[in-house]
Formats: sequence, structure tokens, C-alpha cells
Amino acid sequence: MVGIARPRTLRDVALICLGAAAMHFLTSFLGPFADHSSSIIVKTQVSSEYVQDAGQPNVFAPPQHDSSNHGHLDVVQPPPAPAPAPAKQPDSAPARDQRQLPAQELIKPPKDLPAAVDTSTTIPETTILSHAPGWTLFQNIYMSNGTMYIVTSRPSSFPDISLMTSTGLPAENTPENIAARMPTADDMAFLTPQEAQDRWGGDADKLEKNRIWTVPGNTFIINEPSQFLDHYYHFCAEWLFGAWAFWQGAWKAAVSPDSAAKTDAPPVHRAIFANAGAHGWRDRPGFNSYVFRSAFPALTVEVLEDWDDRIIATSSPTAPARAWHFDIVLFTDRSASFRGPICGSQTQRIAAEATEHMRKAGNLTKLWWEPVRRAVLRFAGVDERTLDIGVRADAAVAANTRMQPGAATGADGSLKNNLAVSGLYDSDIVITYISRQASRRHLLDPDHAALVEALEEMCKRHGWELNVVEAEKLSKEQQLAIAARTTVMLGVHGNGLTHLIMMPVTPVSTVIEIFYPQGFAQDYHWTAHALGMRHFAIWNDTYRTLPNKPDVSYPDGFQGTEIPVYAPTVVQVIEERIAGLHPL
Repeated sequence: MVGIARPRTLRDVALICLGAAAMHFLTSFLGPFADHSSSIIVKTQVSSEYVQDAGQPNVFAPPQHDSSNHGHLDVVQPPPAPAPAPAKQPDSAPARDQRQLPAQELIKPPKDLPAAVDTSTTIPETTILSHAPGWTLFQNIYMSNGTMYIVTSRPSSFPDISLMTSTGLPAENTPENIAARMPTADDMAFLTPQEAQDRWGGDADKLEKNRIWTVPGNTFIINEPSQFLDHYYHFCAEWLFGAWAFWQGAWKAAVSPDSAAKTDAPPVHRAIFANAGAHGWRDRPGFNSYVFRSAFPALTVEVLEDWDDRIIATSSPTAPARAWHFDIVLFTDRSASFRGPICGSQTQRIAAEATEHMRKAGNLTKLWWEPVRRAVLRFAGVDERTLDIGVRADAAVAANTRMQPGAATGADGSLKNNLAVSGLYDSDIVITYISRQASRRHLLDPDHAALVEALEEMCKRHGWELNVVEAEKLSKEQQLAIAARTTVMLGVHGNGLTHLIMMPVTPVSTVIEIFYPQGFAQDYHWTAHALGMRHFAIWNDTYRTLPNKPDVSYPDGFQGTEIPVYAPTVVQVIEERIAGLHPL
């Protein structure tokens, strides 16, 4: 039944007025004695410049020193009325409800990251936090209609844009293609603060906000096509390897042997493959996505189609100009790296520009790669004791005060494991031969059989473990579990050797790469040495290693199925290395 409203009478009005007067009288008389301890005042004043984003716990506003405490949402207790001090009760604990709880310690960010800026009212200038050719860490960079914009009043203080970006086209070694990959103002451009305001700023007189939308947090933007990204080595052991080295080094992040899975570098929130589609950064065996997702489980990935969405959203000819603003961006570009002196002239590895820059600055610790390696291997089910092989070996060598130079030999003069050099017991030494006999580019069948037989005899004699791996017959987890224990990895030049990035780095960790005689490629040589391992190139019955590294060469037969190898030479290299010869 619905009630029917009735008009108020004079009697009703009189009663309401009388009640209100009584309440006023009582609160005025009794107010000083009332307890307001449960009152809460919520303070909602927020600074117009700094905004703390609850969704980004590692982006913090700078501390404020005025009483207004801008930038926070506070619960403020009003000051209590003065009260006489209570009588002291000796040796008695305070009542439960009166106990002073310890002050809650605020969770501190891993690094003092710049504060998030409210771009609806402010257009902050772009700064570079660190730079090497092809690797640039920006704070406050903008994108509109496909162009990356640097807002600055000092453009001459920035590197040339050719060392930061390119047109993103696939690379060919021709003068025409080299010229076509050189960037223009359509790829990256400079704006003065006033030009940025004129382009994207709102009219303050009309209470308009700036037409800038922030993509908060930390972003990797990868400005290269799928040409190399869809390859396990080039993605994981080159791009990701370099990106992590640069990220760790730029923040001077520390990794301790006691907790080598942890880093105090800021987290990475997203990766944007601006010129590669959803399949453009994935390799056929599936290791790229496996490694990337397990190393960065919370990472958001955007691809070319998503980048195009951002371009289209800021390119409407009928709407005022708009832009995306990125808080922190590591912008990487393969072509720009090749314009640097290390990659372009010495190693042909884009990661070399990143790692060498940070090494020279003294910003890379010995274990800088371990957080990524351990995250992947833990995901694959590798146990903690195995993960610590390298750390334990280093500690054992450091604790040994009787280290003897030269090789360790047995009573019969044969080489043996030098525990003082390797830090490993014989039972810890694992030799892994990655066979390519079912693939293109492989050994002569008789030489492969002789090599397996020689490795089996060697390992049996020393009590070492041998794995002859046909990767195509093993799961990812099985392959990674073997790599995680491997001391010496060997095989014909090929993608399987990329697993060296999952090996423990011990004083005797080694990569042996078999080439067609006189052939050589930089790939695994450079990566092994960047991790602190020794690399050997085998040409049938001879070997080369630093400082006698071969020149890059791809002779006829390099990609073929008739690559020779003399097994005793491989055995000699392994035994000499484990015995203490060929130190780094």
C-alpha cells in the first residue's frame, strides 16, 4: 500500500521548531564535554601539478613541505581538547584500546622515480636519463600522429635523432636502404615548450584542459620490424639482453649474490612493438614469448596494430591536435644501434652498445642478468639449488686461499678438474652437446658419431655428466633444465646455442661453437663474453679464442651439412678449460 502525502499543519511546524531549538540548546550547553575522537575529516585537496596514481605504486609525488600537503588523500584527526594528564600507573601495561601501535612504514619505491605529472594542466619538458646509440631512456616524451616529440627549450643538448631512431624499415646492406632508414622530422621532432602549448594546450580562459593523455609508468618502445625480432637469438640474447642491461644500468640497480633473483630497478609495465605485429616478435619454437612472459609476468604487450590505434586517435584532421604522453620510455632502435661505433664497426650486436655503455659507466654488477635468468628458470620448474650453482662456485673460489696457477693434473699427468679454479666438484660439471644432425647446417655424420663417443669417454673418465640434446625432441622445460646446469655448451653454430643465456656463470663456464673451417659469426661469441664466459671457435682440428678471435666470415660450406670436426680437439679444449687453463 502506497502512503498518501498530506499537507503539514501549524501544529506540525510548531513541533519541528520546538525540537530544533531544544537540540541547539543541548549541544551548546553540552558541546565542550562531548567526545569527538571518532570524527573524521577527509581532506581532498590535490595539487594541480603532481598526481599520485594509485595504479602505479612506483611513481611517487615529491614530498611537500607546506601545511597543505598537496598530492595526497588524507584522513585527518582533529586535535583533541586539552585534558589533564592521567595518573601514572607503575609497571602496568596500557589498556588494549590505548596502546600505541608502531608507526606503519611506507613502502618505498625501488628507486626515486620522477613524479607523475598532470599533463591536463602542465606540459613537462623531455629529458634523457641515459643514452647510447639505439638505446635512449626518456622522461616525458610525446607521440602524436606517429611522430615522437621531444619538448625542450634546449634541443642542441640532445643526441642527433639518427642515433635514437629510424624509419623502422627492414635492414638491407645497400646504399638505398641505408638512406631509407635514416630518420626525418616525421619520425622524431623537437618542439619548444611554447610550440607544444600552442599545439596541444587548452585555453585557460575557457577552462580547457590540455589535449594530452598520459600513458603512465615505465614503457619499452621497440622501433624495429619483425625481421630479427622473430628469432630466438636476436630477440632474447640480443634485444632483451641489451634492454635489461640498459635498464639495470640506467637505474644503477644492484643484484646481490644472497638474493640474485631480485633487482631494485623499477618495474617495466609495458612493451610496445611499434613495427611488429602479434606474430612479428614471436619465434617458431615459442621461446620468445615463453621467456618474455615468465621474466615479466605482469607486462602488457602492444603491437603494431595497437600503435596504429594510437596514431589514428591523434591524427584526425577535423579535431584539434592531440598527443600521448609517456612518463618513462626506453626507446630502442636497431638501425640507430648500427650507427654507433661498437655495434656498427666491432660486434654487429645491438646489445653491445647498451652493455658496453653501462659497463664503462660502472653501472652493471656481475649478476645483472640473473633476475631475468632466474625468473625464467623458476617458471620452468628449476630448483633453487640449481639456480645457485654460479653463486656457489664463485664463493668456493673466493674462499680458496691455496689457488695454484696453471692446470691441475692427476698422478699420471692427465688433466683434471681444478676445484680451486672452477669452484665445482666433478659431480657438478655438466657437458651439453646440442646436436643439429636433423637440421640444416650440421656435422658430417661420421664426425658427429666420433664426437659423441669421445665426449662419453671423457665424461665417464672424469665423473662428469653428459647431455646429447636434440632440442626438437624436448619440451621447453626440459631444455631449460639442462641449460640451467650446464658448465660447457657446445654445438654447430645455430639457434640452440642461445640457451647459453640460461647457463650458470661459473669461473669455467664455456661455449664451444663449431664452424665450417675459416667461418665465423659474432653472435654467440659476443653473448658468451658479455656474460663472463669463455668462447671457443672450432675449425675441425684447430680452435680460436680471445685474444685471437677470428674475423667474421661466411665461406662456402658455412650453411651446409658437411661441417668437419676433430673430436680430440674438442675434448682437449674442454679438459684444459676445466683444469684451469684459458682463464678469462
